[in-house]
Amino acid sequence: MRVRIFQPARNAMQSGTARSKGWVLEFPAADAREIDPLMGWTSSDDTQSQVRLRFDTRKQAEDYARDHGLEYVVQEPHKRAVNVRPRGYGENFATDRRAPWTH
Repeated sequence: MRVRIFQPARNAMQSGTARSKGWVLEFPAADAREIDPLMGWTSSDDTQSQVRLRFDTRKQAEDYARDHGLEYVVQEPHKRAVNVRPRGYGENFATDRRAPWTH
């Protein structure tokens, strides 16, 4: 079984980066999901695909996989450009504004 080690992306609905600094070890689905004929829900007998282990560093995740005899693939994170605004929101209330505040 080959597990995947990756660093999760930040939530697209938020500007914060919470829970995106650590690394995650995720088990793949062993079999396909089935549709329940009565309710229409999807289900699976594979409970291991629901397991996501969180680690502080990549090395800890790799050590865990190695110690438990798991093959692993590491997906490198895509780094995003830093969005640094020189003055930002505080500029709206600065006394040395370049333009008058019109509203």
